[in-house]
This record gives sequence, structure tokens and C-alpha cells, in this order.
Amino acid sequence: MLKRCIAAEDQKLSHSHIWLACVLIPIIPAIMGTFNYLQNLGILKSQWYSLWTQLTLFYSNFFYAPLIALYCSWLWRMEHLNHNWNVFMTVPVPIRNLYFGKLAVILKVTLFTQLWLGILYFLCGKLAGLPGIFPLEILGWLLRGTLAAISVGALQLLLSMVIRSFSVPIGIALLGSIIGLLVSNRGLGVLWPYSMMLLGMNANKSEDMLSGNTLGFLLGNFLFFLLFTGIALFLLKKKDIKT
Repeated sequence: MLKRCIAAEDQKLSHSHIWLACVLIPIIPAIMGTFNYLQNLGILKSQWYSLWTQLTLFYSNFFYAPLIALYCSWLWRMEHLNHNWNVFMTVPVPIRNLYFGKLAVILKVTLFTQLWLGILYFLCGKLAGLPGIFPLEILGWLLRGTLAAISVGALQLLLSMVIRSFSVPIGIALLGSIIGLLVSNRGLGVLWPYSMMLLGMNANKSEDMLSGNTLGFLLGNFLFFLLFTGIALFLLKKKDIKT
């Protein structure tokens, strides 16, 4: 059942422009970060690490969460049109499978986005004249950032489910990311879901921000995921069919 739900959501995306957004939007912070790096070579001396700090300064703070929000809004878009909620709620499939089908597709698209970001990072580094290949530690930071997307994806899927507007959840994601920067600067990042993305990606830092606190990061993500998923499933089960 779950596989069929995932396949149905995949089919939605195959006929959309979401994949174009996946490719084009990450190019913006990559260009901005590389330009910032080249303009500050006098103080940015750590080569690949320094480039990473500048790229993630823009990507993690202003683009990552809104991109996930965009994916979530698109997946709920059809249900919010006309009376398509009735079709969704009367499909002979458990509600949890319908929800997890959407979440699985969100995570797949996010993984693609992260892989593309890694490629952009490498290409920008070579264009900037950096030697060799980037430190393999960066791959771990990309993976952690992808794990953080699980809890944020669950939150944004919940928001896009209850908010009919396509753009409002995206605005919330941007605001949440900005607040997340302030929260993480106070050392409270594990208490705010959007900060998890900054911590996971090691945004704007060349030293590991999660050194010694990886367990707290993983536990926080897991708890946020359970919370937002639980709320979404509860609301779906209580939702009435409109005539």
C-alpha cells in the first residue's frame, strides 16, 4: 500500500516543475557564496572550508527550508483544489500510508537537492581555483543536513496540509530559518527544528558545531519528527469529508 502511495506522489512530481526548482534555486546561494568567498580571500584562509562557510551562509539560512516548504506545498496543492480532499479521504488506503507516501517523496526530492548542492560546491571550488577535492568531512555535514530535513519536512508537510495558501508555508519556513539562526547563535539550536538544519550543515562554520553533541542532534530530530507526524496523522483522522 505504501509503495503505491509513493508511486502516486511520484507521478504528481513527474508532471510538475518542481525538479526545475530543485536544479535552479540552489545555484543562487552557490553563486552568492562563491562571490562572497572570492571577495574576502584576505580573511578566508581555509580554502574548501571557507568556501563551505560562505555557501551554507546563504543556502542554509535562506533557501534550504523554503525549498522543502515549496515541495510540501506542491504535494498538497491538488488536495486543496475544489473538493479533492474528498477523493483523498475516501481512497481505500490507510491514512498513515497516504501521509508517509508524501513524506517519503519529500525526503527523496530533498536528497536530490542535497546531492546537487554537493556537486555545485565542488564545481564552485574548482572555478574558484581551490586545489584537489573538498574534505570528506563535508559529506558528513551534507548527510546531517539531510537528516535534519526529516523533521523540518514533517513540520512543513503539516503546515501545508492545514494552510490552503501555497506561499504562506514557504514564508513561515523562511521566517523559521531566520529565527533558527538567532536561536543557534545562543546555543539552543537543538530546541528549534529549523536550527537543526543549520547545525547539521555546519552552516557558516569551519569547525564542527556538533562536536560532542551528535546524540542530542539526532534525538532532537527524532522527537520533532514524532511530534509533527503525530499531529498530522491526528488531524487527518479527525478531518471531515465536505459535501
